[in-house]
Amino acid sequence: MDLPLGYYGKGETLHHSGKLVCKLQKSIYGFKQASRQWYSKFSHSLLQFGFTQSKADYSLFTKGTGSSFLALLVYVDDIIITGPSKSNIDSLKQFLHSQFKLKDLGSLRYFLGLEIAWSSTGIVLSQCHYTSTGFLACNPASVPMDPCTRLTATDGPELPDASSYRRLIRRLLYLTLSRPDITFAVHKLSQFLAQPRVPHLHAAHHLLRYLKTSPGQGLFFSASSLLQLKGFSDADWGSCVETRCSVTGYCVFLGDSLVSWKAKRQPTISRSSAEAEYRAMAAATSELVWLKQLLQDFGVSLHAPMLLFCDNQAAVHIASNPTFHERTKHIEIDCHFVRDKVTDGFIKLMHVRSNLQLADIFTKPLPSALLFSHLSKMAVKDIHCPS
Repeated sequence: MDLPLGYYGKGETLHHSGKLVCKLQKSIYGFKQASRQWYSKFSHSLLQFGFTQSKADYSLFTKGTGSSFLALLVYVDDIIITGPSKSNIDSLKQFLHSQFKLKDLGSLRYFLGLEIAWSSTGIVLSQCHYTSTGFLACNPASVPMDPCTRLTATDGPELPDASSYRRLIRRLLYLTLSRPDITFAVHKLSQFLAQPRVPHLHAAHHLLRYLKTSPGQGLFFSASSLLQLKGFSDADWGSCVETRCSVTGYCVFLGDSLVSWKAKRQPTISRSSAEAEYRAMAAATSELVWLKQLLQDFGVSLHAPMLLFCDNQAAVHIASNPTFHERTKHIEIDCHFVRDKVTDGFIKLMHVRSNLQLADIFTKPLPSALLFSHLSKMAVKDIHCPS
């Protein structure tokens, strides 16, 4: 650290580029290394206390089994502690207080912009207050994105100030943590951050008008849900008019509760809809593998094969039958690990009709009737949001 003007102390100093600098004995808040040093010290203390660091998520620490189980999740300096035994939780709090200066906020109600509502039937996770800011006097919209909208990188005049558009998309990206219904729209709008144009801003404003209709919408996690993982994968073949790449969409349920979802443009062009669907299945299988590992850290072992639903029978046959050489010889090897998981009994592929394909919501803009039909099957709830 550079010496302040007028300071000539006798502390330890080093020569750097012909001038004196300070050697820091501890990290200062705000420096690039500060968060890393804090995490290193915090994780080391937990490991000494008997915790095990998860390999599936390095911010998760677990300890014990059964009634003595403890789980701790950390994000920088925000911490969540849970477990079936209150005495064990209190013991952990006392240990943390002896090592660090902490503030106990009590039962989990608010965490990093996420609002948690508890009841005897389950938990609702939402971002009510985060959603309620802005565009309060506008007319509401029925869908996040008009199905007739076709956005490109060259249509319309450029925005004179691109920073406002980028700030808006950054906020909307954080909102997708609890709003699967806007995931595809935000995915599409985020592709134009380099040179946003007027039609892109109008589409973003349309999305804000949609959010006005249900600011309290969130995800419901049932207390009586079955511990079974199942996924839906889908792809919209060649939907990007500029690159001709397809869009991958998938969602994963733990019982009836939606726990993971994604919309992403595929990196390469697919020669057929079956190939695009096969790549989407590979992405969904990878997510299922990770979630199974994460559940094991919580002491949940899944023995039955996990179900993966796809509406393309050709893609299901490609994953189940390795003799389809002519149609798959050009596909990257990493996609074929779906076949290995099917052979090992890790997943079981199931065909589903297109009108029941829940992952369709993450691959294209849908009309309101089909959109809300899918959302009703995703345990999405609309709670009252106080003004």
